[in-house]
Amino acid sequence: MNLLPVFIVGLVGSVHCVGMCGGIIGALSAAPGPVIRIRPLHRQAGTVLAYNAGRIGSYMAAGALAGGLAGGVLALTRISALQIGIYWLANLMLAALGLYLMDVWHGLARLEKAGQFLWRRLQPLLKPFLPMDSALKALALGGLWGWVPCGMVYSVLLTAMLSGSAVAGAGVMLAFGLGTLPAVVSLGLLGVRLRLCMQRRGVRLACGALVLGFGLLGLVRAASGVSLGWLDALCLTGHA
Repeated sequence: MNLLPVFIVGLVGSVHCVGMCGGIIGALSAAPGPVIRIRPLHRQAGTVLAYNAGRIGSYMAAGALAGGLAGGVLALTRISALQIGIYWLANLMLAALGLYLMDVWHGLARLEKAGQFLWRRLQPLLKPFLPMDSALKALALGGLWGWVPCGMVYSVLLTAMLSGSAVAGAGVMLAFGLGTLPAVVSLGLLGVRLRLCMQRRGVRLACGALVLGFGLLGLVRAASGVSLGWLDALCLTGHA
């Protein structure tokens, strides 16, 4: 499987991460206590990196589950139509994500609301890790935050399902998480200024259009049933 498109989806889709997770990531740059103090840069960096290590680790765990379970089902059933169906769904979700980022269609927002049931069960687990005054707490908090209902993560998890194994599924989510890393780490260090910049309409439209293009390209490949030559390298999923 070509992981470059997955990385790019994470990179450009991180405008959604900035909007969704901006508040809590911004809190990592402030010290706890009655008076908010700006911490030294090296302490900020350590805490932010620990938070993101936990977040990406939870993505990889989810990818391993998705890839392992789906791979086992496909191996047992040997139904190629099932794999093709997941391929179509993965690229439809990717197209929906592009429209979501462009603020054109908000269907994935409703999907995120449906996932709030899980998140309500996880929220009480956050209390022991607040205030976030150590890298260990940030690591644990990031691991929990990675399970926040997110349409973008759901989209890439469908690709992890097509990977065929737990290891490959974890690899897909690692590539995705690394793609989100530059923006999310920068947000933790730069705060509101970056958040405002990345939430500009022009930025969201450009990033959403690129993600939409990946999805449409995958759908064209699925509909034609033939290789698109070098364009296959830009398809999110590897085999139909």
